[in-house]
Amino acid sequence: MTIDDIIDYVTGLGGVLHLNPTSGGEWPEISWGDSFFYYAPDGVVPTTSQPFATVVTKDYPDDRSSRLDRPGTFRLNIAAGRETFIEWSGHAPGRGPDDVDASVTDTVIAHPVYGSAGWLAVVDPGERTDAVVRDLMRNAHARARARVERRHG
Repeated sequence: MTIDDIIDYVTGLGGVLHLNPTSGGEWPEISWGDSFFYYAPDGVVPTTSQPFATVVTKDYPDDRSSRLDRPGTFRLNIAAGRETFIEWSGHAPGRGPDDVDASVTDTVIAHPVYGSAGWLAVVDPGERTDAVVRDLMRNAHARARARVERRHG
């Protein structure tokens, strides 16, 4: 699964705004080249909600454990929600083991920084996680859509 595969799949779910910051834009340099997916059928970046999925292509200053400095390595991050997070991680958000290797590839893990908020992550999703990742992204999209629809009646 490539980054383009992920972008194509997620944007095909409907009502998705794909934000891909680049040089010279309004977004901070650290975000350049990464992807942020919002449920925003109006095409406007929401100011009161987070993306439901992201793709990061590099280590961030407070998040180096996935070793995204390896050539071609990226991490898909998905706002899974409590129940799905428990199903995949085996523990409640914020209550899991601290010794998980966050650099392992093609494996669903608790997000190394945002696991406590119910986020899951997959470094270099591949054949083993393809179907799972698509299901997780579809569910995250549905949850984000439901939140927007509740807010707007």
